Amino acid sequence: MPDQHPVANQLNIEISEEVAEGTYANLAIITHSHAEFVIDFVNVMPGTPKSKVKSRIILTPQHAKRFMRAIHENVEKYEAVNGTVKDLEEIQLPMNFGGPTAQA
Repeated sequence: MPDQHPVANQLNIEISEEVAEGTYANLAIITHSHAEFVIDFVNVMPGTPKSKVKSRIILTPQHAKRFMRAIHENVEKYEAVNGTVKDLEEIQLPMNFGGPTAQA
């Protein structure tokens, strides 16, 4: 019979339904001090003069570096399957995102 005891280093992580839905962001603003990195995720929509921070993540410098490595590794894995991700400078996006033109 297999051992029924939990693994000593196992981490049990739960996520609420609200958090699991996620929040869309198309801009990240990153600032730092000697003790922490702050990443503000923003959803900027065309034609709106003001945008709000949707989420703020605060990391230690060590965790920021680990996060950077993890993102880099995951982008490499994504590109291996789906092809190179082009930088926005390489893509010409219409400023109206394909929707109707706003009028005041």
